[in-house]
Amino acid sequence: MPLPLAPRVATLYRLFVVTLLGFASGLPLALTGQALQAWLATDGVDIATIGFLSLVGLPYTFKFLWAPLMDRFELPGLGRRRGWIVLTQLALAACLLLLAGVAPASSMRAFALLALLTAFLSASQDIVIDAYRTDLLAPPERGLGASLNVMGYRLAMILSGGVALIWTDAAQGNGWTWPAVYRLMAALMVAAAALSAFALPALPPSATRPTAARHDLVGFAAVLAAVAVGAFASDRFAPALARWLLADRLAGSALAPALQQRWVELAALMTGIAFTLPLAAWAARRARFETLLDGLATYFAQPGALAFLCFVVLYKLTDAFALSLLTPFLLKTMAFSPAEVGVVNKVIGLWLTIGGALLGGALMLRLGLWRSLFAFGLLQGASNLGFCWLALHGKGALPGLEVPAFDWGIVRLAVPTPVDGGLLLAVALENVASGMGTSAFLAFLMSLCNQRFTATQFALLSAFASVGRVWVGPLAGVLAESIGWPSFFVVAALLALPALAILWVLRDSVRALDAAPPGQ
Repeated sequence: MPLPLAPRVATLYRLFVVTLLGFASGLPLALTGQALQAWLATDGVDIATIGFLSLVGLPYTFKFLWAPLMDRFELPGLGRRRGWIVLTQLALAACLLLLAGVAPASSMRAFALLALLTAFLSASQDIVIDAYRTDLLAPPERGLGASLNVMGYRLAMILSGGVALIWTDAAQGNGWTWPAVYRLMAALMVAAAALSAFALPALPPSATRPTAARHDLVGFAAVLAAVAVGAFASDRFAPALARWLLADRLAGSALAPALQQRWVELAALMTGIAFTLPLAAWAARRARFETLLDGLATYFAQPGALAFLCFVVLYKLTDAFALSLLTPFLLKTMAFSPAEVGVVNKVIGLWLTIGGALLGGALMLRLGLWRSLFAFGLLQGASNLGFCWLALHGKGALPGLEVPAFDWGIVRLAVPTPVDGGLLLAVALENVASGMGTSAFLAFLMSLCNQRFTATQFALLSAFASVGRVWVGPLAGVLAESIGWPSFFVVAALLALPALAILWVLRDSVRALDAAPPGQ
């Protein structure tokens, strides 16, 4: 039975808003990553310094530390969530404008601090946008809403991470300077803040009594101090402990000394995490960080919470493992040209991810949450076999095509670029499957959150979901060198199975989430 006109229009408007917020969320990401590195390189900064500045992305991994404060405190004037969205977007615009006025080569310290502040504000914007989207959408809207969010996010990444690179290319593009690009991005963030202030639907105020503000502020400081102590202790003692633990095993192995050292570094990393996380949890309890503790308690009070958490960690692991070394695999091992990889993986691939996300959202309307997660998770794993096939058969196994030169006003390609057929097929399979899986996974994360602690719980869940993306790189590199690329991609495909096994066991609980009211 069709919905009445007014509710249908309201649903469409909510989905439109979610798409715009996805764009605003994705825009700053490349500006602290790929675009920032390109600017540093063109300004003559050395590779070692550029590598060090990749650490400015750390706030995205640790955003759960300050997410409880955005749950606890509401800014006056714009209502729940909207005040934080507008504030972070205006602050991002100011930071980008300041970055545009700093020359990296001559003022590296100021530039690095501003880049770190930009990443912090971008991660903070992600926290509150994730929470707002979760609070806004009803369960039947979450699948399509997640896919539209992915579409907006990826379009922003195409603009700030792909089109911006072409804009600054004197031969192929428009010959803009990087400061001019960053000033344009600052203007776009101001426009996003204006839309957020006047166009976002209001959320109802929280009906729950807030926790003590003093406890939350002191608790936040205590957790930060615990993380700092854990990081310092890990840096000083974890490498020696890892060498002691692995010395006997590695001494009798056939691994090359370089690979042995990488296994030691990986063990040191895991040891540091195993020490720091419990220390931070202990500090939160001692300092009575109530919003964080209550958010965790509310999450773990639901049936199957621990199994859900394991599933969150494992579901995107197959993607993260395969993609962690994809660029060096394509450039160094397969010897594809940078232009070919850029066109296929960074431009065509992103559009295919958007198409996969939209297809996934549409299919979720018919399949429901559990069947979508299972089917798309199976496709995610199977798609990695395309790269296994590419590693076995090499270049030229399938007929390719040539991307012609074009000029679309905002972006142009001056020289035609050939594209290998096998590369295009492998990238197409992976990106479409990944887009579908991401849509279902975001809808699943939204369904797990309690409305009172949406920012806290979503930030924690997304932090666990990023474990694979952030931390599998060292293990992936060691494994690829140890067993070779074809076997590596087979292992990446098999990593989809543990998550699917957990999902099968939890099928009744996941089906129940489809019927849960908003802010369960």
